[in-house]
Amino acid sequence: QVQLVESGGGLVQPGGSLRLSCVASGSIFRINAMGWYRQAPGKQRELVATISRGGSTNYADSVKGQFTISRDNAKNTVYLQMDSLKPEDTAVYYCNMKVLSLGGNINDYWGQGTQVTVSS
Repeated sequence: QVQLVESGGGLVQPGGSLRLSCVASGSIFRINAMGWYRQAPGKQRELVATISRGGSTNYADSVKGQFTISRDNAKNTVYLQMDSLKPEDTAVYYCNMKVLSLGGNINDYWGQGTQVTVSS
């Protein structure tokens, strides 16, 4: 079993910054892709950014140049640096990891979600 624990959300004023973290623990052999998704009230969950094990990144058009995804493979951790935050960035942010377990299975795992609220 694998657990993902997120941290770093909160309330921030427009133009401010936050850094989200998500650390995985459990039966992990290797973590392949990592990513962040978000879900605003009344909307579907959407992709924010992904990063491959080798460091290749992909961003939603709405956050390009504003958010930066990174990872630390030694710590089984993915980060999301969010700058110049706008009210429309308000959402619950979820991390996702594609994990190769010690048993040889590849599964998708999700964090519990962390609330980000951008408001003055």
